[in-house]
Amino acid sequence: MSQQVSQPPTPNSLPSLVMKERELSWQVATNLFISFKYAWAGITYSFQTQRNFRIHISVCALAIALSIFLHLQAVEIAVIGITSGLVLVMELLNTAIESLVDLTVKQTYHELAKIAKDCAAGAVLVSALVAVLVAAILLLPPLVVLIMSAF
Repeated sequence: MSQQVSQPPTPNSLPSLVMKERELSWQVATNLFISFKYAWAGITYSFQTQRNFRIHISVCALAIALSIFLHLQAVEIAVIGITSGLVLVMELLNTAIESLVDLTVKQTYHELAKIAKDCAAGAVLVSALVAVLVAAILLLPPLVVLIMSAF
């Protein structure tokens, strides 16, 4: 079996903004700055193209802001930050897996591609549910006290 190496994407295959930033991304980064540039390009791509990533960032910011407003302990804020960060990481991995699967199967249906995409989405869902549980445990008690003290 011979394997073919695909060429880097052409400008017509991706939006020009993404293509400009990712022009040489198939090459190995020559230094640490370039590595960070590629990582930031991935985060930017996810933010620009993935609605759920934007939602998760908004909820994360809201949870951390509410934690600070309610004067939670530093360790509690850190736990909320870590669980929220893990949701964002899972969303980035989900985007990467979906893109890779789409590249592999093109416009055809394959049961294994469906399983890979569904499992990646399931991982995001599990992490989001855990983050909601953690936030509820840490935020609800002081929030209820604040609301009750207002009456």
